Amino acid sequence: MAKSSSELLRIATAGSVDDGKSTLIGRLLHDTKSILEDQMDHITETSERRGDGYVNLALLTDGLRAEREQGITIDVAYRYFQTGAAATLDDAGAGTLEAAFKTGRKFIIADTPGHEQYTRNMVTGASTADLSIVLVDARRGVSEQTHRHAYISSLLRTPHLVVAVNKMDLVEYSEVVFNRIVAEMTDWAARLEIADIVFIPISALQGDNVVERSVNMPWYQGPSLLYHLEHVVIATDREMDNVRFPVQWVIRPMTDDHHDYRGYAGQMAAGILRPGSEVVVLPSGRKTKVKTIDSYDGELDVAFPSMSVTLRLEDEIDISRGDMIVDADEAPTVAREFEAMICWMSEEPMRTGGRYAVKHTTRSTKTIVDKLEYRVDVNTLERDHDVDELRLNEIGRVHLRTSTPLVVDPYSRNRATGSFILIDESTNDTVGAGMIRSGR
Repeated sequence: MAKSSSELLRIATAGSVDDGKSTLIGRLLHDTKSILEDQMDHITETSERRGDGYVNLALLTDGLRAEREQGITIDVAYRYFQTGAAATLDDAGAGTLEAAFKTGRKFIIADTPGHEQYTRNMVTGASTADLSIVLVDARRGVSEQTHRHAYISSLLRTPHLVVAVNKMDLVEYSEVVFNRIVAEMTDWAARLEIADIVFIPISALQGDNVVERSVNMPWYQGPSLLYHLEHVVIATDREMDNVRFPVQWVIRPMTDDHHDYRGYAGQMAAGILRPGSEVVVLPSGRKTKVKTIDSYDGELDVAFPSMSVTLRLEDEIDISRGDMIVDADEAPTVAREFEAMICWMSEEPMRTGGRYAVKHTTRSTKTIVDKLEYRVDVNTLERDHDVDELRLNEIGRVHLRTSTPLVVDPYSRNRATGSFILIDESTNDTVGAGMIRSGR
């Protein structure tokens, strides 16, 4: 637990418009003393000029002028902060004195838009998240956007979900209201593939249960939000069993000091490699062993996700960017056809027969949409099979065929080797984000 507490936690926030996402992030930054003095002066001055009547912490993340004028979030805003144990020591069960001296945790937190028209931005923010926070306005209860964002978190295989029931101060901190929302959301989420879901009643504006436990809700016996974020275990969520190393660059210095050097640089997507490990290079299928693992600081004894390293192999094999070095015993699928779930991100609909560029790990190729199997209604989770296109922000299952093979895993097994993006070659715009279900 001490080791996991010092790791980096990637968080995505989501929810309907005005549910308080930006205010919650501002509160976390403020109460953990992660705001610089000049930043605080600026938002205080801006709040007074706008006539808000209070220090509007949402201004810390709503950076675009249009966001501030409309009071909404449009772009994905990222904020970075780190905490120590003292900031999380509350009545939620820190337990022992030893727990009080554990190192803090580093956070990257993404404030994603609530508007339906910006669902694609939410997909972008949540695609690399270890944990999603979906906010629910206690006055309005579970909404269509709550369903949409929880479904997207499930689809993207975000390991942990926190449903933060916000604005509890506006419903007089009612336990009945909170329990009603918990029951409704639990019933709906039972149909999703969510491994871990936690409900926390909060008031982002007043600070209740955000960093410190609230005295206004004695009926709630769970942790504060920050305590949960600091102690949720994410190390076991990463794929450590089967080696996946997409080759990003072939390094040939051709200098006097390194005349014969040939290394393959990339980032570990899964598994553990050591000098002497038996590997296979795909798609060629050639077998070899790892000779050395190099880094900027010298040779390493081991490499694991998500380290960026350079591998040298014992045999001279024709390897180029886009190839993948994998476990000799548990190889992924080399496929030109695969089934995938697609989140569509373009104003121009995706239709059967559409042709796109596809980027998967470090390999790029061309693909055609052979079939659109169904579109998902995120509110009812029903599948509409009578469709011939996907429009902006819609989600559906498709069958794709590529011009050259891709080395793929199901997204449920590995998020890195199971995901891809579709690109419109005429505009170079990213038009779709995909999660592979199976390949052949």
